[in-house]
Amino acid sequence: MNAIRFVLAGVREMARGSAAYRRWVGMLLLLIGAGVVAYVGQLQQGLVVTGMSDQVSWGFYIANFAFLVGIAAAAVLLVIPAYLFHRQDVKAVVLLGEGLAVAAVVCAMLFVTVDIGRPERVWHMFPVLGRFNWPASLLAWDVVVLSGYLLLNLGLPLYVHWCHWNGRQPELRRYFPVVLLAMAWAISIHTVTAFLFSANAGRPLWHSALLGPRFIASAFASGPALIILVLQLIRRVTDYPVAQSVIDTLSLVMTVAQQISLFFVAAELFTDFYNETSHAGSIRYLFFGLGGVASLKPWIWAALVMNLAAVTILSIHRLRTSMPTLTLACVLVFAGIWIEKGMGLVVPGFIPTPLGEVFEYSPTLRELLVALGIWAIGALVFTLLAKASIAIELGRVRAAGAAAPG
Repeated sequence: MNAIRFVLAGVREMARGSAAYRRWVGMLLLLIGAGVVAYVGQLQQGLVVTGMSDQVSWGFYIANFAFLVGIAAAAVLLVIPAYLFHRQDVKAVVLLGEGLAVAAVVCAMLFVTVDIGRPERVWHMFPVLGRFNWPASLLAWDVVVLSGYLLLNLGLPLYVHWCHWNGRQPELRRYFPVVLLAMAWAISIHTVTAFLFSANAGRPLWHSALLGPRFIASAFASGPALIILVLQLIRRVTDYPVAQSVIDTLSLVMTVAQQISLFFVAAELFTDFYNETSHAGSIRYLFFGLGGVASLKPWIWAALVMNLAAVTILSIHRLRTSMPTLTLACVLVFAGIWIEKGMGLVVPGFIPTPLGEVFEYSPTLRELLVALGIWAIGALVFTLLAKASIAIELGRVRAAGAAAPG
């Protein structure tokens, strides 16, 4: 019964709020509704209503999936200082970071779901009912790491909140093994995602041993960028304490990760262009166009400019410690890596085809609406989790007779 009261208390807290909170949730529900309507049409008519084809079979959906897995993995950058180094300032916000990871994993899973033409056949992957093909299948590995990471980032905050709701401190010996597992798991989810791409020997753009490290470096830049923006927003619209030292730590991590990420990009560009071969067709299409088509060229150059501008700001101490310029850098990093790691990675991998054909891809309005709906689901999931988390941590929601934990 106590567990039921705990859940109901959280749900009640999610359901109440100011007029601004209700407007925000209402707007997200409208966007989700538009996405659902667009997806129902796609489900009825098939993937032919998207911009994808036999030549370019991964598009906007998988681009968002690749990016969001990195956002989910970046939660470990709060977990490590909070639980390994016992940083109390970071520990105060680590549960919010794990809520962001949950929202990102949910979105990543949904993007894969809408990319599948017949998602109801997923039961074929269930053990016993179907053939999971684990450990031979990389897709099965991805299902395992994403599902496991989702459960870890739900279970650990749930235990901590349960203890605080009952007016006691969580016992370290009970949850520390889960913390260690979550740290390793965070790296694994993005590594496996990188392997899904790099294992395709017929796609020279992806078939690189450097892809895994590039994924991790870019995740540790874009993830902190989003976390900093979210923490600033929480500090502005709520009375939850977010220490400036947390943002300073994340900004330093983001700076180093962005520098490493750009070095990796430079290494790839040198390898492809210094002694250019036919295998450089994809990267040439991306940066300069190929066969008279170059729809991604302005996007990738814009991403490169944004990433360079961001790393310049972050590398100058005075600019990095100024909140307006740090916020600008976070926006530039988030947008730049979204382009580079999303559309700039996924789509050019198919262009040209192994036969040398050039077929361009552009997302349709339906794809954009579905994607917008999924991002809105992620924002709603995080909003609801953060609303309940903040109330419990501030002591506004407690079990009957429970005192604030000492």
